[in-house]
Amino acid sequence: MDRRTIAVLLIVLAVLLPTWYVGLHGEPPSEEVRIDQSVSEMQPLEGFVDAPNKLSPSQVGVIVWVALLGLLGAVAFFHRFMNRAARPDPSGGGPGEAPDAAATDGGGVDAPPPEGANRATFPWFETEDRWVVEYHDASDAIEGLVAMGGLTVLAIVFSALLTAEYLTLARTQYFGVYAFGLFMSLLGSTVSYYAWFMPHVEVAERRDH
Repeated sequence: MDRRTIAVLLIVLAVLLPTWYVGLHGEPPSEEVRIDQSVSEMQPLEGFVDAPNKLSPSQVGVIVWVALLGLLGAVAFFHRFMNRAARPDPSGGGPGEAPDAAATDGGGVDAPPPEGANRATFPWFETEDRWVVEYHDASDAIEGLVAMGGLTVLAIVFSALLTAEYLTLARTQYFGVYAFGLFMSLLGSTVSYYAWFMPHVEVAERRDH
């Protein structure tokens, strides 16, 4: 990681951590309200971990900020994975194919390719001001099939758990956990398909501004 990035992160944490520490201590604990199990089997406070029964606005704000930063980190991770981990290595190694698997049209970034060059994509993809610089076919690696298969199974499992939770209403706090697992499984399947089963195309475009 770049030193400048580390420095910025340290400055942000130095500002946020004291603020979050103060915000998390803004509400005293309250008495837990229990449901008579002889009347109903619902357990709305049941969960994997002990959670407070009441949250102050400052505590909610801290939780929202942590969730947003976690989402930003997940987006950055998936972006890096799709563009580096599962993309062809320019040196010819890595998870991608060898250099002979790359089909280029002879053009560069600063100038369009010569007339009559071999096109690797559809004709409508290129115009007078836009041309393909480099094209790599999908790797179709076995890792992609394994990843998509496993994530599909996880999505089915979380869907079944979410449905069972809705029908029984036994542990209402688990709705979010199962829904999060379901959507993350679908997201992982989409990322895996994009990384291993879609071609990689680099395009240069001439702009007037």
